[in-house]
Amino acid sequence: MTASLRDTSQLIAGVVPGQGEQHVDRVPRRGTPYRIRQTDVPHAVGAVHVLRSRALADVARRAGASTAVVSYVMNNGPRPVAAATRERVLAAAAELNYRPNRVARALRSRTTGVVGLVLADAANPYFGALARHVEQALEERDKLTLTGNAGYSADRQRHLVERFLAAQVDGLMIVSADGGADVAAEAETAGVPAVYVHHRPEPGRAPFVGADDDAAVRAAVAHLRIHGHRHVALLTGPDDAGPVGRRHAAWQATAGAAAGPLLRCAYSRAAADELTRDLVARGAMPPALVTATDEQAVGVLAGACATGHPVPGRLAVISLDGTPDSAHTAPALTVTEQPLRAMARQAVDLLLDGGAPGPCPRPR
Repeated sequence: MTASLRDTSQLIAGVVPGQGEQHVDRVPRRGTPYRIRQTDVPHAVGAVHVLRSRALADVARRAGASTAVVSYVMNNGPRPVAAATRERVLAAAAELNYRPNRVARALRSRTTGVVGLVLADAANPYFGALARHVEQALEERDKLTLTGNAGYSADRQRHLVERFLAAQVDGLMIVSADGGADVAAEAETAGVPAVYVHHRPEPGRAPFVGADDDAAVRAAVAHLRIHGHRHVALLTGPDDAGPVGRRHAAWQATAGAAAGPLLRCAYSRAAADELTRDLVARGAMPPALVTATDEQAVGVLAGACATGHPVPGRLAVISLDGTPDSAHTAPALTVTEQPLRAMARQAVDLLLDGGAPGPCPRPR
């Protein structure tokens, strides 16, 4: 689009090919020649490289070190730097507001410094809390986390993995809930390391880190029986896919013949609230209940409150997640706290360092 000149003065700037950036002091009135000055820094293809190199040299001069030493500090290697020298370099970089060029670093090292994190459902507090621990563990290893939300969709999960691989991430962490194919196999084909957290689909071969679901269920049932409840019911999801299936099997094995009823609903507060209201209305609410997730437990508390069914007077509830949100319910919710921090750190170590997975972290 061609701009028309008006009869008022205004600042403009332009670039003349091969001549660098040229600044026009003011748009003059008609008949007055332009006054042009040319800068000494060309806007050529290598301009960013020139600016970065000059900035790196400035940091080196300010710190009294070589540009190579500054590069070692900014890139955490490949050679060690004395602590005092490192401090001088970092202080000089801060004073000059210097930031390393991540793209240039990726071209040199053939790594991006980015790890893709696929979440089963970002809206679920359990996965949100786990993602925070993963991001913190990766940050401590100087890795940037790129997060994608699958929203419990197997197709979306596969799409995210494909997009992350196309972005040339250094690794993939897949927090898969249930269903879907072994998407880590695509990463293996591309030569990108991948680790499953929370759940690994069968017959997946990628390393896997998850909590000890059997121990969590045994602890929950034992706690309720200590408080006099012989028959302990279980509220689980619509099916037994994923870790919830393992929790169901553990409940059956632990409760045995004295098990209470098996209840099912979606993994949401609203669904558990509706189910609880219906059970109370029919006089079918069990006196002791283990819920597979915190979201369901919060819904049970809401339904019991709405119907005047006292907790823990006539209903004892214990949940198997133990997310931070579960510490702020009314009445207070008893939980088996999943070791999310330990899971995240073990998964990051596996992704970046390799090796065999350790034992499943135990809940508290």
